Parts: sequence; structure tokens; C-alpha cells
Amino acid sequence: MNKALVSEAAMRGTVMSEAVMSEAGMRGSVMRGTELRGTVMSEGAMGGAVMSGAVMNKAVMRRPMRWLGAARLLGAARLLNSARLLAAAGLLLTGLVCAQPRLSSSADYQPVVGQDGKDVIWVPTSPLTIRRLLRMAQVTPRDLVVDLGSGDGRVAIAAAREFGAHARGLEYNPDMVALSRREAVKAGVADRVSFEEADIFKTDFSSATVVTMFLLPSLNLELRPAILKMKPGTRVASNQFDMGDWEPDEQADLEGRLSFLWVVPATVAGRWKFSVAGPAPREYEIELLQRYQRVFGWHKVEGGRSSLRAPLLRADALRFALIDGQGLLREFEGRIEGSKISGTMHSAGTAPAPFQATRLAD
Repeated sequence: MNKALVSEAAMRGTVMSEAVMSEAGMRGSVMRGTELRGTVMSEGAMGGAVMSGAVMNKAVMRRPMRWLGAARLLGAARLLNSARLLAAAGLLLTGLVCAQPRLSSSADYQPVVGQDGKDVIWVPTSPLTIRRLLRMAQVTPRDLVVDLGSGDGRVAIAAAREFGAHARGLEYNPDMVALSRREAVKAGVADRVSFEEADIFKTDFSSATVVTMFLLPSLNLELRPAILKMKPGTRVASNQFDMGDWEPDEQADLEGRLSFLWVVPATVAGRWKFSVAGPAPREYEIELLQRYQRVFGWHKVEGGRSSLRAPLLRADALRFALIDGQGLLREFEGRIEGSKISGTMHSAGTAPAPFQATRLAD
């Protein structure tokens, strides 16, 4: 503090704790190690300085002040410096404690809403939303539910307790993992639920039949390629956030929050030869175009091609219809198995006929 006047009254007996200063004097800087050696304080000199512990106001700051005796001034400076250092240390320690989430492996650990995680902050999903997500995914005892970023374990535990499924929670925070395991024991589902300390981007969860998550849009997009490679029919339920241009198969709005469901589709894009057996065998050459679960296609006709009617892809099930070269409506229903499709063709007035389709080389 240079060229500042300090009144003897302002310095005598001042307790340096919890600085109260005017907005002009509080703007953003901290005085570190400044010595008062015969200096004079003024409001202009104090603009932007924070004196921990000094109780000051504009009236005191504006008054011209007389010089203090060297001994008294130096003693006051030492007191000010000491108090300032103690206050600064206290503020630093307080800031560090407040800034860090409490991490402990002790049995009394409880997470705090909004605490930092590896990729997201922790915000628990409500029981109502959990039930809706799991119902949209049609979870049954035959399912393996994997919750990505499982937090305190509530989604995986609900899947086991309320739907009878086996469940697996992947969570980066070891304290959350320990808490989840304790909660599973309390809920009586520890035999059907497991929790792992894991990075969801480095852990294989491809065995899941249902995937649940409450992450962020950017993280959903990062996971999307791996999800699309999962077995067709895998259900993916997300709280609040979608997956970009992959349109959901279903969505809900509960308590002002959105829930989304996707069903992983089989890959059908390409050219196929459909061979229909029966009394009147026939073949159709069909080209299918695909954008996630949305499909469009053409079939070859004399002189060109004609579009398919109402193509629908759901998991590994494919349906479409076409008008053939004889003007007859043919309806196809089949299951996709890699590079093959097998199913049944229906035509008005004739018995259903089985078909086999194989993918043609591009």
C-alpha cells in the first residue's frame, strides 16, 4: 500500500478478521506482505485491495490522516501482516475443503448432489424416472441391465428388486462403488447385482441386453458407435439426454425431465437377393438403405426399379411390401442374421411361402 494515510483511530485495536469493505475498496485484489513504513492511506490507494480483518468504510478512508509514530505504525503493520496471513491461510484451507468432494471409504460415506465425477457431476435419478426408463426398456428377469456411470447404484438395484433382472453398475468413484454394494445388501439383491470401479469408455459392456445411462449429450455421442455394434434388440434407456440424430424409438416427459429409449437395429443396408420357395418359386433383387432404425429401399422391376412399401426395421426384424412385375402385392417378414435374412412371404389368395435372402457383393 503506497502513499496511504492510516488514522491512529482506525489502526488502534482493529481486529483483522472477516474484512468488511466498500465496493470500491473490495474489487478483486489481495494485499500480500505489504509493510506500512511511514505510508499514508487514501481511498484511491486502497482501490482494489482486500485487507483480511480490517473493518473500514468510505468515511474513514476519505479523511486525511496524520502521521503515526514509527514504533506504533510498525507495530500496527506487523499486526496487520500477521492477521492478514492467518486470514488468507484460513480462506485458502476453507476453499480447498469446499472445492473437493468428500472421498472416504468409510461406511458413513454419503454423496453430495452436484459433486464432481470423472466425466459428469452426480445428480441422482428420481424413482419415478427410474421405473419409467426400465418399463420403456421392458426389463424382465431374463435381462442383464448395465448402468453406465451407476453412481449410488439406485438404477441397477431397482432393476433387480422391482423387475427381477440381473444388473451390473459401472462407476469410476470407488466410494460410490462401495456405497452401492452396501445398498444392494440392504435391498436384498446383492446376489443379482454387481458394481465395478470402472471407466465406461474402457470397459466392455457388450453382454448387456439393456443399457441405462444419465450422462451428457457429448458422452452419449461418444458411446454411440459402441452401442450400435451391440446385439440387435439391445435396449438403451437414457435419462434427460438424447443421442444426436439417432432418433429415439420412444420418449417420455416426467417431472419436467425427458427419458429416451432406443432399440439397437441390425445392419441391413446393401443389396440382397430374396429367393422365395414354394409351388411358384421366384426371386427379387432388393436394395436397402439405412439410417439407424429407419430403412428405405427399392426392388428391381422391368426397365428400372420401384420403391418398397412401408419398410420397418425393429431390432433384427424386417418388414416391407412390394408390388411385383405382375401387379401383385407381396408382403415380407423376416429375421436378420448377419448376411442372411429368413422369413415368410404373404400374398393374397395364396399360402405363405418361406424365403431366404443373401447379401450381394457391392
